[in-house]
Amino acid sequence: MIESLPVGEQHRCGFSPGWSVRAYADTLDLALFEAAFCFSCHEVRMHGTAVPPALATQFFDAGAPQAHALLALFREAAP
Repeated sequence: MIESLPVGEQHRCGFSPGWSVRAYADTLDLALFEAAFCFSCHEVRMHGTAVPPALATQFFDAGAPQAHALLALFREAAP
């Protein structure tokens, strides 16, 4: 679902991510990556051993149906 997010433009909010996703290898040592999402400025920041520098900061269309579906999943997962 994350991969299907359409590219968007940056909005200014100061980057205050409310949601993130972490992926681990089978060993559960260090995270392969973490993606932190800010739905206010439409930015996702990624870091981790599997993230090339060119992908560290990206912008997505927070109004797209895929973004609404992802936000709904985040909200479902958090009590």
